[in-house]
Amino acid sequence: MSNFNPAILIPVYNHGKACMEVVKGLEPYCHSSGTKIILVDDGNGQETKSCLEQISATYPDFVKLVVLEKNSGKGGAVKAGVKYAYENGITHVLQLDADGQHDITRCQFFFEKAKENPQAMICGYPEYDESAPGHRKKGRVFANTWCAIVSWESGIKDSMCGFRIYPVEKTHKFMTSHFFDLRMGFDIEILIRLMWTGMPYDFYSVKVTYPRDGISNFHVVKDNIRISWVFTKLCIGMILRSPILLWRKLFK
Repeated sequence: MSNFNPAILIPVYNHGKACMEVVKGLEPYCHSSGTKIILVDDGNGQETKSCLEQISATYPDFVKLVVLEKNSGKGGAVKAGVKYAYENGITHVLQLDADGQHDITRCQFFFEKAKENPQAMICGYPEYDESAPGHRKKGRVFANTWCAIVSWESGIKDSMCGFRIYPVEKTHKFMTSHFFDLRMGFDIEILIRLMWTGMPYDFYSVKVTYPRDGISNFHVVKDNIRISWVFTKLCIGMILRSPILLWRKLFK
């Protein structure tokens, strides 16, 4: 693909110091490949905002800072980053978390796969180490099972991993014409809804580590309710789309 022009998209909320380490780790790759980083300040307080401004000032040649005045959630931040990418000629964005969970050495491999299959989502599935909480693993099994049901797809290896490449043009078009969860249900809902459009996908592994002193933006009660509501919407959508999904299954 001759016009392949990728970027790394990092939504940031309350992870300013951790994000500094992530960007520092990405610096050699960005310099050697010319890949840009889009940081999205998701309505942070002054401490995190100052960290992001410092990152932008330290690495002006490859870091682009997008600032949201109010917190809009992970989905809202990714949407803003995709919009920036679309307006600036970026063809693909690799979304990754700001807290340092993801193995950033996999960026090059994922971009290579996106270049080979430029119309597809290239999705990560986690290889956990001993730091992963047991409830997170169980929650992902539950989510993946329901995603297989509502998508009619058996190849979903993980629906919640935030290490994922989106083709910018089609994703931006979808995001500007559809409503979807902008917070913790985002990774699940956008995956399924883009699959419903017929967008192809591939899954590859990425190592995931949970920092001991990491700050989690996940609120157990509130966000689990949101995710349950997302699956309710997806189940209704699946029923309405069942003739199309059946047609694709029969004539794939």
